[in-house]
Amino acid sequence: MSFTLVEKYQQLKQGSIAIRPYFDKSMSNMGLEEYGLSLYDGVFHEEQLACIEMNGIKRYVSGLNEFAPEVLLLPEEARTAKQKEIRILVAELEKQLVANILDPKDKDFWNKVRLLKPDNDEFWGKIAVRAGNEPVFLDPGKDVYDLIKLMAIEAGGFSLVARSYDEARSAAVPPKFFLDKYQETVSTTNELKKIKNKAVVSLQNLFDTNSTKLLYVAKVVDTNSVQYKKSTPNDVVYDNMDRFISGEGSEKNKKRAAEQFTSTCELDMETLKLRALIKDATFYKYIAIKSDGFIYHTESNTMMGRNSTDVLEYLKNPLNDQILDRIMKPVEKQWAS
Repeated sequence: MSFTLVEKYQQLKQGSIAIRPYFDKSMSNMGLEEYGLSLYDGVFHEEQLACIEMNGIKRYVSGLNEFAPEVLLLPEEARTAKQKEIRILVAELEKQLVANILDPKDKDFWNKVRLLKPDNDEFWGKIAVRAGNEPVFLDPGKDVYDLIKLMAIEAGGFSLVARSYDEARSAAVPPKFFLDKYQETVSTTNELKKIKNKAVVSLQNLFDTNSTKLLYVAKVVDTNSVQYKKSTPNDVVYDNMDRFISGEGSEKNKKRAAEQFTSTCELDMETLKLRALIKDATFYKYIAIKSDGFIYHTESNTMMGRNSTDVLEYLKNPLNDQILDRIMKPVEKQWAS
């Protein structure tokens, strides 16, 4: 194996690599999420390496196939580099496993591969991962089968195991496990903490200095905007927004929730108030979408635009102050009730 690749896997080992159970406390998992568990004690999941079958030929998703679609679709420079890396790894593995000495630069390289051909069902059909609540540590620098499993996981060869903590967190259906490269996982979790902490600081600043703006922010980010009145206690608004930032509101993804809250706080007061106005005016049907797909001021039958962005620009235009006033008065009466 080349010095560059040896160095690469030694660096991964420094921070430890493991297959770990993934769980999200905000998502129900038969109560196991309360204990930081993905599975019941003593339960294990085992999965064989995935393969794609075409015309009766199986090609395994191993990460060691230079002709795999995900490799061929790379830009030319990246594709060439990836194919070179795959050949070096395959040559090293062939040498260690079956004493087959190969030259990665040989134009007939794949014709001379004995064991790691992408369609070798006898070999790849035996590659599997088995995991439970305890982490399964991999040492790709020393164990060739750990290296094979690592490459396969990174290629998406196991549906049970996400390729990273970030991928697991972003998945529509959370996986049972994820590949934990310690440094990458810490970086991802720290990124989330920083985003959330920034949102919490913005929340505290508004609570301390500008309760009116906090009210408008709450109306904009919360799907149930009409629950907030001018009489709503600031502590109630604060608590709701704190839970929203933590992914307990309409946006369950914690990163997106915190980013949405922060970006909303950064809006100017005019924009904030108008966005809150549009949401509540829609709820109370002071404005409504008609059959032609456009939004109208209900009372005057004035067309304002096709979507909320159009309506926002319409209401910002000084030429439309009369319509703005006719919407604002009844909505503010609702806010004051």
